[in-house]
Amino acid sequence: MSTEADARLTFARLPNIPPDEIIAHMSNPRLAEHMPLLTPNWDRDALARFIADKEARWRRDGLGHWAILHDDAYVGWGGFQKEGDAWDFGLVLKPDCFGLGPRIARKALAFAVADDRIPFVTFLVPPSRTRLGGLRRLGAHFVGEVEYDGAPFLKYRLETK
Repeated sequence: MSTEADARLTFARLPNIPPDEIIAHMSNPRLAEHMPLLTPNWDRDALARFIADKEARWRRDGLGHWAILHDDAYVGWGGFQKEGDAWDFGLVLKPDCFGLGPRIARKALAFAVADDRIPFVTFLVPPSRTRLGGLRRLGAHFVGEVEYDGAPFLKYRLETK
């Protein structure tokens, strides 16, 4: 069911966002609390590498991470990243936009359900996150603990087909 509030959420490509907005977002110290892979010192060079990586995934896989807009204002980024045979869903919002997370996730997951390439979605959650009821309400189930780029994560899986 789509609502007017959902229509206020749109997805765009990361290169279309002013660089200083993403740099300020990714430099916010609150993000580091739950992002063990977040590197410090986000500057224009770090942003250029980040966007190049995300755009390469779009070219290779035909899908990737979006910039997320609410009322045409940048609120964060997220989407799907191919990891082996799985599509991992990630969402990184500005701290003052955390409340939009459930609506954004539902909209993105509706995209996954409609896309034949995505039979299931995985979520890698850092162990520092203790409030996981939202994943269970979506229907995701705990798979196990995994290591990704040297950091521990809790892995969940949601069937989309």
